[in-house]
Amino acid sequence: MGHSIINKLESRLGYCFKSSEIAFEALTHPSYQHESISSGQADYQRLEFLGDAVLGMLLAELLFLRFPDKKEGELSKFRSQIADQRTLAGIARKAGLGELILLGRGEMLDMGWEKESILADVLEALLGAIYMDGGIDAARRVIASLFEKPASLLGCSVKNKDSKSELQELLSSKNMQPPVYTLIEESGPPHERKFRFRLSIENGIKTEGRGNTKKAAQQAAAAKALEILLYDKK
Repeated sequence: MGHSIINKLESRLGYCFKSSEIAFEALTHPSYQHESISSGQADYQRLEFLGDAVLGMLLAELLFLRFPDKKEGELSKFRSQIADQRTLAGIARKAGLGELILLGRGEMLDMGWEKESILADVLEALLGAIYMDGGIDAARRVIASLFEKPASLLGCSVKNKDSKSELQELLSSKNMQPPVYTLIEESGPPHERKFRFRLSIENGIKTEGRGNTKKAAQQAAAAKALEILLYDKK
């Protein structure tokens, strides 16, 4: 199973690890580490700290070269947009990293593989792991590949809005009907309800979102639809 996870990870990131240990560390959520103390497996938090710095520096370089006419303030704004939690989570989700994360039982039950915070943290940890494993050039190549489309779309999407509002505004700008949200599952005891919504758009896009409230589930579905509409453009 271990080799299978690493093979999938390498295929999805376009990078072959010299050390599988550091790759597993980057995929290990603290909840898994706490339940597997005897294994000696570290969690991703230290690598996340490093990856955040590596990402910040290499994104600054990428934007500096891509936008030679932009001033410092504009470049800083672009970097904060492209490195926000939702964008990082979207990139991680698109790369299929969620199913590879090692989670404890509680986080598994709480669908931790879909949480934006965890997806974003793991992506940063993996970038830190690639930097330690292969050096700055390897990290630069992976970041350039992962962030190519988000960088090309800077200024196209509406930031600082919730996903439902942003999706509604984007569809309206394209003269398309608002999305349709359909509740398809409701489960769990009264104090821990879980909801699953399907979102449908007239162009055929369908996504699903889960959450502990109806609003959270709809937001998750809307975020996935935005990723398709914005980041999957050819």
